[in-house]
Amino acid sequence: MATPVPKPAIGQTKTQDGSGEIGLVAAVSIGIGGMVGAGIFSILGVVAQAAGNAMWLSFAIGGVVALLSTYSYARLGATFPSAGGAVHFLVKSIGDGVLAGGINLFMWAGYIISLALYATAFGSYGATFITNDPSPMLRDALAVGSVVALTIVNAFGAKAMGRGETFIVAVKVAILVLFAVAGLFFVKADNLLPAQWPPMQSVLFGAGVLFIGYEGFGLVTNAAGAMRNPRTTLPRALYISVLLVIVIYLVVAVTVTGNLTNAEIARASDYALAEAAKPFLGESGFRLIAVAALFSTASAINATLFGSANVCYMIARDGELPLGLTRTMWKSATGGLLLTAGLVVLIILCFDLSGIAMMGSAAFLLVYAAVNAGHLRVLDATGANAALVWMSLITCLAMFVILGVYIYQQQPAALVALGIIAAASFASEGAYRRWSGRQIKVAP
Repeated sequence: MATPVPKPAIGQTKTQDGSGEIGLVAAVSIGIGGMVGAGIFSILGVVAQAAGNAMWLSFAIGGVVALLSTYSYARLGATFPSAGGAVHFLVKSIGDGVLAGGINLFMWAGYIISLALYATAFGSYGATFITNDPSPMLRDALAVGSVVALTIVNAFGAKAMGRGETFIVAVKVAILVLFAVAGLFFVKADNLLPAQWPPMQSVLFGAGVLFIGYEGFGLVTNAAGAMRNPRTTLPRALYISVLLVIVIYLVVAVTVTGNLTNAEIARASDYALAEAAKPFLGESGFRLIAVAALFSTASAINATLFGSANVCYMIARDGELPLGLTRTMWKSATGGLLLTAGLVVLIILCFDLSGIAMMGSAAFLLVYAAVNAGHLRVLDATGANAALVWMSLITCLAMFVILGVYIYQQQPAALVALGIIAAASFASEGAYRRWSGRQIKVAP
């Protein structure tokens, strides 16, 4: 399986000698932007349904799991700096075969699920501007509309919107920090008492569900090819971004559970973050967070749609999907872009927000476990501590099992769908290689 090598982002220069234009601050921004974005707006209510007023503890546990994988990614990225990121790590560790190719396709499916999550969150927050009691049909219509609209934007070219991504990331993080800090002064201590915590099993379920809110740190490794001195910049950027995000998530979680009861969170599960602003900022606070959510989810849809469509394009270009997906179908829209958008709409219509969040977290826990398993094969090259890599692998798998139990209890159809997606990824990779006979071209 070939390693997808995306084009450098706007204003970045891809180099082979580590003399690129991305410094530490820019790399940290990529990591924070990849994690603190649409995820926190969309998963908060779902996590609260599982963990209740101990939600902050779920975020802490999820942060530890993410931090362990950060160590593994930092070592791999410093040793094998490439725009291919996780896909490149897998090729270097387990070889260019059906296994790596299947994981690549499964990773693409994970991005499709993430897109469905962001779009569903867009629909949920957008519906609050239309009615106080939005119907599922209205939310789905807005979600599908956002995907269609941003697919058209990508078809005309996403460069103009891409230039505003950094600004949007700064704005939404600033709003979150303002919300969290201001809300701490209004926290009701009774809402946070351990006596009201659910069983630890529920806290662990919450930690599994929210992992999709941390998975974005892997985007930092995709910028390694354009970094100045990636061997030192990459690990520092990864650790700083993940630690800062853990702090932000913990403060936001305490603010939400400290201002709302579990029943209030449950009633507004699709837009819990905005609802939590009401007690201390009133209706204007609700609208401020809702507007931030709309910008954040639209930004995430645009960026992820562009990136995942390009991954599809490069997988097809290098021989693992039909070559027709590389052809331009309308304007600059390739078959890969249209296929990605169509699959996102299908996921939106088949599952609700909680089911999509569970599937997305489970998918990325498996992908990160695969990267850690591959890392164990190249420890001599990376110089990583074997015990830490094993801990990272075990915690990812443990979280996946815990989450799998919860999905089975809550939405068994989502677990079946995830299994079908995983099986289809490997089966289609193997079948297409045998059927097409195309030469697999390994990108540098």
